[in-house]
Amino acid sequence: METLTLRPGESDAGTRVDVWLAGQIQGLTRSAAQRLLEGGRVTLDGRPLPKRCRLTGAEVLTVSLPDPEPMDAAPQDIPLDVVFEDADVIVVNKPKGLVVHPAPGHPDGTLVNALLYHCGKSLSGVGGTLRPGIVHRIDRDTSGLLIAAKNDFAHQALAAQLQDHSLARTYECIALGGFREDRGTVSAPIGRCPADRKKMAVLSSGRPAVTHWEVLTRFPGFTHLRCRLETGRTHQIRVHLSYLGHPILGDTVYGAKKPVPGLQGQCLHAVGLRFLHPRTGEAVELRCPLPEEFRTQLDKLARRA
Repeated sequence: METLTLRPGESDAGTRVDVWLAGQIQGLTRSAAQRLLEGGRVTLDGRPLPKRCRLTGAEVLTVSLPDPEPMDAAPQDIPLDVVFEDADVIVVNKPKGLVVHPAPGHPDGTLVNALLYHCGKSLSGVGGTLRPGIVHRIDRDTSGLLIAAKNDFAHQALAAQLQDHSLARTYECIALGGFREDRGTVSAPIGRCPADRKKMAVLSSGRPAVTHWEVLTRFPGFTHLRCRLETGRTHQIRVHLSYLGHPILGDTVYGAKKPVPGLQGQCLHAVGLRFLHPRTGEAVELRCPLPEEFRTQLDKLARRA
């Protein structure tokens, strides 16, 4: 059982506690928050809070999360855009909106379910029953190349390449604002945001994170960037660019709160992947084109320039 200590702020005064909890705890729905309250798992000074309680903004709440219920991933016939595949690895071009692996709130309909259908039992077990084959992840509303391992040997070899940076991942995005330099590096540690557990943030106590960026095209008020990950923290590029004051177009978590018409989520695409084949040691370099909605945004910016 995990116990959390949460502190609402003045701006949260008057908000129902179940609504607030659902916005603070990753993967927690409002109905699940209500069940926590009904079960006496949300307390103030040792006393359970009623389900319909509204916050004053000065509380210190203790939340006792139950142990997660066992889950298992099942094969599902979900179309895959396979870019590369052999007996050891499979690389897919993940579309926006597709979650990588099952989790609370997304028990099925994920990339893992699709891989299980496509590959059968030929996926590594290193990641456990919910993440078979998964070596690295891409956010739900980020598209592009993702590699999965079809056996434990390949998984361990690819994981080692992630550690020594010989597995290279390249992204393209559209960032807000202009950059004076043509290229640069962000080296800033990233950890879970203490004020909002659904978000990540640059924190002195976070894990080391390094992102290299390069300007591809400048537009009035926007910049088309290429980014290369040296590390792979959750939301790394999104957090680092927001930290620089240049959040990604369409990112309603780390940038503007209103979505961009015609754009689902952030304009961020994993365009390139380079790795050493785990069995042969030969370099494999793959690229995939920008999705249509990304190209549409670039065309709009070019017409306005």
